[in-house]
Amino acid sequence: MIQFDQVSFSYGSRAVLRDVSFEIQSHERVAILGESGVGKTTILKLILGLIRPDSGRILIDGVDITDRTEEELRPIRMKFSIVFQEGALFDSLSVKENVAFCLREYEKMSEKALDERVRALLRSVGVEEALELMPEELSGGMNRRVAIARAIAAFEPKMFLYDEPTSGLDPINADHICRLILSLCERQGGLLIVTHKVVDAIKVANRFIFLKGGAVILDGPKDALIHTTIPEVKAFLIELYFQPDSPPRLDG
Repeated sequence: MIQFDQVSFSYGSRAVLRDVSFEIQSHERVAILGESGVGKTTILKLILGLIRPDSGRILIDGVDITDRTEEELRPIRMKFSIVFQEGALFDSLSVKENVAFCLREYEKMSEKALDERVRALLRSVGVEEALELMPEELSGGMNRRVAIARAIAAFEPKMFLYDEPTSGLDPINADHICRLILSLCERQGGLLIVTHKVVDAIKVANRFIFLKGGAVILDGPKDALIHTTIPEVKAFLIELYFQPDSPPRLDG
């Protein structure tokens, strides 16, 4: 579904991605790992056509989106649902109106049908009681759940994109979000998650792409990640061995 072919991208004089190539199918559960600033979120923006590569090609379902217009990108973007870092809810809208936003734009529904649909979506992510609250009244975990409900409101995506979905959450809420992400993936399609939290990535993904210095230095299953001999990746994995509870099972 997603193909990067020798993609390079820079912010001004700072090179972020250098000749990056990979392919991801719509049924896969993929985590892109790496330190802050290595280009993880940049990859999501490139997939959606929000920014354009300096060189190389990006194909979605075989269609080269590199030079597409905004109008041409619209059906491409509808293949995905994205949950941005920190949820990115509209501050001036209630939870109900945040979730209803895409429904009003893409579907013609009566207010009664819209209300029922929003309630069902919020119920599916466990926060129906937050219907009339404003974003500032939500906890971090509730905020992410509402953001996920909004992401799936108007259509069924082929793939979910998550930008640091557990950032800033305590371990309990982070685990709840991971379980929700996995549940949605099993029902509705694959996922691509970008994160620096290895523990959470292992909970939801079964393929791992590690970025360093603008390049992919590892691309493989969990076993390849856990047993890597690459020093930069091994240093990143130290998080796995300093959890407050018992160490995670690495063989399951």
